[in-house]
Amino acid sequence: MSDLGDFTDIRGDEGDTGREPSRQSPPASTAEETNGETKTDAAEETNGEDSLSFETYDAEPVGTEQGLGAIAVSQGLRVSQDSDRTTLRAFVTTGNREHVRLGTYLVVPYPDNELLFCHIVGLEYAQEFHADDATEIHARRAMRRSEDDFRERDYKFMAELEPLAVLFSDGDELKRRMVDRVPKPGATVGEAKDATQIKTGLKIPEEGVFLGHLSVGGEKVQTSATPPTIDYRLNDDYTDGDPLVFRHSLVAGGTGSGKTHASKNILRQYLSPERCYEMDDGRDVQAAVVQFDPQDEYAQMHDDNPDLDAKTAQRYEREGIAHGGHDDTIALVPKMAGSSYAGANHRAEQLEFTIPFSMVDDLPWLVAGSSLNENQYPALLTLINRFFRNYGDTGTYQEFLTFLDDPALKEELHESGRVHEATFDAVKRRVRGVPSGVFDQDAKPITELDHELVRPGGLTVVPTYHLPTSRAKELFVLAVSSMLIDDKLSNDPHSDRIKETPVVLGMDEAHNFLSDADTVQAQKVIQKFTEAAKQGRKERLGLFLITQDPQDIADPVFKQVNTKIVLNLGDEDAIKSVNIPPNLESKVPYMEKGQMVVYSPDNSDPVELIGLSNCVTRHGDR
Repeated sequence: MSDLGDFTDIRGDEGDTGREPSRQSPPASTAEETNGETKTDAAEETNGEDSLSFETYDAEPVGTEQGLGAIAVSQGLRVSQDSDRTTLRAFVTTGNREHVRLGTYLVVPYPDNELLFCHIVGLEYAQEFHADDATEIHARRAMRRSEDDFRERDYKFMAELEPLAVLFSDGDELKRRMVDRVPKPGATVGEAKDATQIKTGLKIPEEGVFLGHLSVGGEKVQTSATPPTIDYRLNDDYTDGDPLVFRHSLVAGGTGSGKTHASKNILRQYLSPERCYEMDDGRDVQAAVVQFDPQDEYAQMHDDNPDLDAKTAQRYEREGIAHGGHDDTIALVPKMAGSSYAGANHRAEQLEFTIPFSMVDDLPWLVAGSSLNENQYPALLTLINRFFRNYGDTGTYQEFLTFLDDPALKEELHESGRVHEATFDAVKRRVRGVPSGVFDQDAKPITELDHELVRPGGLTVVPTYHLPTSRAKELFVLAVSSMLIDDKLSNDPHSDRIKETPVVLGMDEAHNFLSDADTVQAQKVIQKFTEAAKQGRKERLGLFLITQDPQDIADPVFKQVNTKIVLNLGDEDAIKSVNIPPNLESKVPYMEKGQMVVYSPDNSDPVELIGLSNCVTRHGDR
């Protein structure tokens, strides 16, 4: 069946000698026992050679074979719905044993031209003949023997296989189904070398957002196609449901794992002019990317990578990988009293903004403080509502502080029973704890910059590295992201631009903003982002969370993430929290920079990838 193609091109043992098996006669034995040890063994210790010789036969088969080996039945042959009861093993021939690795993808043909697609989950040497090699004589012989003198034919090399799918042709199309049949004993096992077979077997989409190249054990899977690598892509159309970008992504990796490099490469793909998304009114619109940037790295995406040579760029073009600096990039810079933004490491346009205190009318938790409890929060709402009734939308933070200093207000609320005087004082302390210089600075309010914040096909970076405190960074990030989320989810938005544009909301160091906590502010933030995550598919809003501490992200938000991209993580709790399959989980602490595991159940089977060695935009000091 032509659609299934050649299932392997790896040669087996090349034993075409054209000779009949030869026999050698042994010399007469002169061994005598001396103190429990034969003279022969004593001689071996002297000259390093065995003095005994036995009849030997040339065991090389005549002819040539294709494949790594054959299905063995010596320990059973079974496939089962319960993976623990599946027994599928292959004998690997001598000449192929150096080539196989854990995770290698294999195919096994059925008599009717269907294929079993599987991978190696265990490798072992087993004794070919019954012998006791845990003896003094065996040990000494092994210690004298050179590494190259290991006799492969004395041992069986067995590969334990895990079946993944059955591949079959449906007209001109190759499809897969769950494993529902057992291969024949002795069936040839070959390494999967056909890109279509591998992609079909792993359910990898042919088109979509490029993440990296398929790998096994840190080495790219090679095929007989051109290019020989297998590109892994994330489904980005409406054929099989909503694009996965709107079902949210998580990039998790420790310091030095390459998570910023990988994140830039992925986000750059969403900015490609060819990538558009259908809105409810039938329009196809490019996505806007809004990226919160705590280390001042993402505005560099405006610039080309000077290390990306022309040959590599051409290869990216052929593979459909977007690359090069993105001209439509704006650094939307928070303006705070006493701080300034240098922005010297990129050439993107810079535009300052401030948070108007009027936003607190809709987002009262912005001034709730980190320790305001649920009993004090209603008192804060009462005070905020009273303030905006008196001052209108133009009321400022300083005016609010003056408003709270009025003793008559405190007495009135206490006597009416609406706010106890102790609660009033507690709220006043929390409000005064907001970092000075956050609200109402000499810059354009963010509420008037919706067209700059969200632009179809544009990248907006909100840097926070220059802000002096973590509390100030938190306030800016939460104010802007909340404004964006509220307009996306509202039926009566303040900004039609935000409502009518697909948005990818990127948040680096997401654990700092979306951690689970008992404070009122944390609860309100988690509630807002959980709602955004649940409604993202409908409203064309995708969360792109980047973190080195995935275990700290609140569970209600984390559960909504469909695609997890996991780079090297050294912390055991962090590894456990991302909830990837055990066979891939064990690889995470050992992965080199740029290696990653992708777990996206609605896109493909769990796989190991290698990202691009080059960043497609500028990255780093150069």
